[in-house]
Amino acid sequence: MQSKINSFFKPPSSSLSVELSNSPPVFSDDENDELATWEKSQHTIVNTYTRRPSNFNGNDKKKESGDDKFDKPISETRVSRDECGSNGRNLNKKRSYAQFHLELGQSDFLLHACSICGVKYSPGDEADERNHSIFHKNFTLGVQFKGWRNERVVHVPNVERSRVILVLDSDPLAQRNKVQEVVKMMETELGEGWIFHKLCKVYLFISSQRIAGCLVAEPIKEAFEVLSYPVGERQDGAIAKRRSNPSKLQFGEIVLEREVIKRAPSEVLHENHTGAILCKKEAVHAVCGIRAIWVTPSNRRKGIATQLLEAVRKSFSNGYVTEKSLLAFSQPSSDGQALASNYIGTRSFLVYKTGNLCR
Repeated sequence: MQSKINSFFKPPSSSLSVELSNSPPVFSDDENDELATWEKSQHTIVNTYTRRPSNFNGNDKKKESGDDKFDKPISETRVSRDECGSNGRNLNKKRSYAQFHLELGQSDFLLHACSICGVKYSPGDEADERNHSIFHKNFTLGVQFKGWRNERVVHVPNVERSRVILVLDSDPLAQRNKVQEVVKMMETELGEGWIFHKLCKVYLFISSQRIAGCLVAEPIKEAFEVLSYPVGERQDGAIAKRRSNPSKLQFGEIVLEREVIKRAPSEVLHENHTGAILCKKEAVHAVCGIRAIWVTPSNRRKGIATQLLEAVRKSFSNGYVTEKSLLAFSQPSSDGQALASNYIGTRSFLVYKTGNLCR
């Protein structure tokens, strides 16, 4: 029996090596056998695999080389799942929030009208606000004017760094474009489409490199004299006369006096700048028509309109100074009436229709 076992463990021949290697092992009950010794002394090899965490940042950064490659915890090398959303974006990143406008029934929610220059713009729109700021500054202070080489200076007031220049329709394009820019400012307050035409002479009052005032004059043949009215007796569109013997009511020491107002019909000039102006039917001779006159809001009450009128009288007619009695005004407003009466020296100044031109 022992011989058979020893022969079994003898090395096989080369021809039988393949069969023996593929044949199943034979186990023995003898504890001293080499097979039994190998079975008792073998070791179990256990391989442990660790699942790698998902890459939430989208890029796998390489760690430093060395033994601490696997020693660092995941929380130190990667963004934790709590700091990321479901789509892998970092939620701790600072975000910028902008407060927009709320529509609560405002009348000017879309467009806001400036109370000074009258321009409508959209609040919050950078381009609109920038354009409004430029127009508002030019309207209030005057359009910027750096000067021309060939200026036609017709009057130099007693104001420092001021002059009045004349612009005609035959002047260069740059000068006429500047006039159109000023006329656009004037139309904001005086209305559109009637201020300027080719026969007009434009007078610009220059002060501190800005156009502080503008006057548009035109040649005319005739005008009409405005009906004068007593000062302080115009009330509610009628000329009022006070009663000579007012009635009195006395209650102890309190005395109440009542005045009866008698109104004369159809003797009124106008109640406001939109009302009618009454004048005589007979036309009189006139030479120069003041079509429009305008001064920037920040330069009013400084005598600029008077200086413009003086420049017109000196330069409108070649060779002589135009008399004040030959000046006429077109549809003056309440401020225009005050200017005309103060400059002419009487309340019976001349007015004319803008269509009555001297061609």
